[in-house]
Amino acid sequence: MILICAYIFILGLILGSFFNVCIYRIPKEQSISYPPSHCTNCQNKIKWYDLIPVLSYVILGGKCRHCKEKISIRYPVIELLTAFLFLAIYIKYGLSLLTLKYIILASFLIIIGMIDFDTTDVYDITTIPAIVLGIIFVLYAVIQKMDWQFLVLGGLVGGGFIALIILLTKGMGWGDAEICLFCGLFLGLKLTVLMLFLSMLLGGVIGIILIILKIKGRKDYIPFGPFIAMATMITILYGQNIIDFYIRHIL
Repeated sequence: MILICAYIFILGLILGSFFNVCIYRIPKEQSISYPPSHCTNCQNKIKWYDLIPVLSYVILGGKCRHCKEKISIRYPVIELLTAFLFLAIYIKYGLSLLTLKYIILASFLIIIGMIDFDTTDVYDITTIPAIVLGIIFVLYAVIQKMDWQFLVLGGLVGGGFIALIILLTKGMGWGDAEICLFCGLFLGLKLTVLMLFLSMLLGGVIGIILIILKIKGRKDYIPFGPFIAMATMITILYGQNIIDFYIRHIL
């Protein structure tokens, strides 16, 4: 158990480092594979021993080895976030298809959520592969004679709910609908409904706080993708517990 947890954590660190590349390069329409990692200030290629997740950042004191330009603390934070999320999913679901499924979903949400936070844009190059993988998991459920209908309904309700809001209020972007579509395909109907509720709750509460603190104005656009990502991760880890609590103590 401990050994597997260590492997999962290390995998999260490594993939988190790759996610940092995606988050930086995709909005710039750059290849995520070429050129190799380099300092964005002095353009020097970064050696492999300076690419060890978290550890290299600490050893280098958060600065480029060559030009001493400061490296954002966000890089190791995303690496650690990815590692802890992967580990939490594994602890929750064990060695199972759900663990693989939710690790894949979490990976897309980290990339998409951070890009949306930075740019207020959602890119098809990130959402389309997620939708395709969601469909593949639905097809697997069909082959295994599982309750695939609830996965399809999750996608329809997730994407459809946001699409309806867009058509009625134009208060969100179509990228948000795409995110909720593939999240629904991964989560299924019941958890998708909870995810939508939590995302609206988080978006509303945090939005009000930002306005009160005058960080954002009433008419400023606040990206919704990060709230969907946070709500989905809460749903993955605690969704059934929240639903059970609601049924037991509120209904």
